[in-house]
Amino acid sequence: MCKVRRQLEGGPVSLRHPQEPFAGAGRRSGMTRHRRSMDAALLAGCVLVISGCAGGATRPPVYQDSGAKPGAVRLMAFNSCYDALAALREAAEASVGPYGMPGSTVSATGALPSAAGTDRGMAPAAAGAASAAGMAASASTGTPAFSGTNDYTAGVDEPDLVKTDGTRVVTVVGGVLQVIDAESRAVTGRLNLAAATGGSAASQPANLLLSGDHALVLTSAGSAPGGVSPSADGVSPSADGVSPSADGVWQPAIGPQLLLVDLTGQPHVLSSYSIEGSLADAREIGSVVRVVIRSQPHLIFPTQPSGATDAQRVAANQAVIGSAGIDAWLPHYEQITGASTSTGRVPCTDVSRPATYSGTNLLTVLTFDLASGTLGSGNGVTIVADGDTVYGTSSSLYVASDQRWQIAPQLAAAGAAVSSGHPVPQPQTTIYRFDITQPGPPRFAAGGSVPGYLLDQYAMSEWQGCLRIATTTGTSWAIADGAPPDAQTSSSAVYVLTTRGPVMRTVGKVTGLGVGERIYAVRFIGPAGYVVTFRQTDPLYTLDLRDPARPLVRGALALTGYSAYLHPASDVRLIGIGRQADAVGHIGGTQVSLFDVSDPATPTRLSTFALAGAISGAEFDPHAFLYWPSSHLVVVPVQMSGSPVPSGFGQSLPGPQPGALVLRINDAGITEAGILSQPDPGYAGNPYRSGPIERSLVIGNTLWTVSIAGAMANDLSTLRQLTWIPFA
Repeated sequence: MCKVRRQLEGGPVSLRHPQEPFAGAGRRSGMTRHRRSMDAALLAGCVLVISGCAGGATRPPVYQDSGAKPGAVRLMAFNSCYDALAALREAAEASVGPYGMPGSTVSATGALPSAAGTDRGMAPAAAGAASAAGMAASASTGTPAFSGTNDYTAGVDEPDLVKTDGTRVVTVVGGVLQVIDAESRAVTGRLNLAAATGGSAASQPANLLLSGDHALVLTSAGSAPGGVSPSADGVSPSADGVSPSADGVWQPAIGPQLLLVDLTGQPHVLSSYSIEGSLADAREIGSVVRVVIRSQPHLIFPTQPSGATDAQRVAANQAVIGSAGIDAWLPHYEQITGASTSTGRVPCTDVSRPATYSGTNLLTVLTFDLASGTLGSGNGVTIVADGDTVYGTSSSLYVASDQRWQIAPQLAAAGAAVSSGHPVPQPQTTIYRFDITQPGPPRFAAGGSVPGYLLDQYAMSEWQGCLRIATTTGTSWAIADGAPPDAQTSSSAVYVLTTRGPVMRTVGKVTGLGVGERIYAVRFIGPAGYVVTFRQTDPLYTLDLRDPARPLVRGALALTGYSAYLHPASDVRLIGIGRQADAVGHIGGTQVSLFDVSDPATPTRLSTFALAGAISGAEFDPHAFLYWPSSHLVVVPVQMSGSPVPSGFGQSLPGPQPGALVLRINDAGITEAGILSQPDPGYAGNPYRSGPIERSLVIGNTLWTVSIAGAMANDLSTLRQLTWIPFA
């Protein structure tokens, strides 16, 4: 239960820093699927405005379902496939534009491209969740202490490129699963996934989860489910008698594939599972994995003559939707175990919908127990909604979306309104909470919404029955570029919601953070919160969240540069990794900072380390960050622009250099221990030679680094190279 002491809301805070003009700075140089800026969302919406502002009929942006209970986040199941089809058709017809569904990747040919799926300091007691788990496990099993994945929540594992259980290192490179024995430092098993699955597993980056001797390989694309191909006349079959006509053709799409692999002896595939859609993310507790899948209806919209009006295009697209069958919406799956193959689709009656939806996205949560030796049907739970950010605790799975499918149609319907004085529509982030405390499929427990958009999963945190969530509203822009027409000035806020269902209600909030900026990093630690915003300088805000009804800003520290990831090094120390910047916001190289937050009212920066001309993947992907508290060691991958590698730690080669920056951090400050560089495997014409180092991990007294070229073992204390294992 959310412990609210006073039913009051924190008011806006006035914590601004001077804004001075600068040229083209203040925007981050890269993004991942977890870190999307509103600038990109608005740009996508503006494209729709430009292409569809003339002659289009104004339509409601979303469908209001009178059959569902009031409240946008309350859910109700469909009674039958006919009810589901009628509602989904009507919703999609209201949402479709002259050039397709808002945010859709479906082309005029009907092909659906594959989509990528596809995070505590000076004392060991405050180690990261994964590190602490590995250290604890070693005490009871005799396995050397090891660092696992840099997970956000202790006990809730996240898929990653490399996994270890302290005895072996497992990764997938070029479609080949590699198993390295940590003690002998030798490859003990390989599995060509494409060959093992008859060519269905794509040779592409894959994420992994481990459970005992089983590994779950998650790829963003595989083969289309074999048992659900269209019939010879191009019309999708239907098990419910709700078939489409030839005008609304459903085609199977390449989607995510999951492979359950036995790691004993030579690795071999036990079971596989393919489903239509795209992989959002997954979380594992014990041997149970929850996989979140996004899917869109498979519809082929006709190619219109160049002279067609938007109204004609919309009418033609609506005609396709009106003739499509239920198979166009419901994701199909195929599961193979040994010689047994089964196919199916999400049942109509297992699909729930809120009162307001677009009919253009479905969200499915699958459940697998890796200890069973088979993947089964996945026991999917599906809602008519979108979701792109996944956050998990031991009892809850949260899926959030900033509802860009609402913003784009509003912009398109408004046409030229953005440039004629009408305000730009702003997103609302919708959050769905699933209860995962019981065996089997998760149970929808509650939903809520807050203004603005999320940065990533670190912007959410469940604590004492409440969900804290940080968002940004408005538009942040480079001062030299000037504000977009009628743009709402950006600012950020932290909201506190109850987690009790069916509606998570806001009980407290603090607003006005970083006026004119957007969030670059968030970290919640118990009753404290830390928010970094940036456009010109980097304010680090400290928040007091002890009273859910009255969250407060306790202090702010304005600095040059920014931190894009915050990692607790102890109860009173934070490590930040991001980029340098000068006084007017021009971005420089990688910067690592150590903050003292012992007095939340006056946070200070104790030390910094900067590497000019470098950029680190840990800025965008926290899984690339390693903190090993017992050695006060921080390791992050870096790409250096021609910087020489120190003697003794690798080769000095001309041109851009990949490496791993090793730092030692304690109360005395930050010191460089070295830069590790993997040996050159002799790839002709590859400017990066060995390829970027993607992950680092600790097993016992060995520091491992892994790239697409191979794995290298170094002595944890001296950084002396022990072994180089090239991947064939």
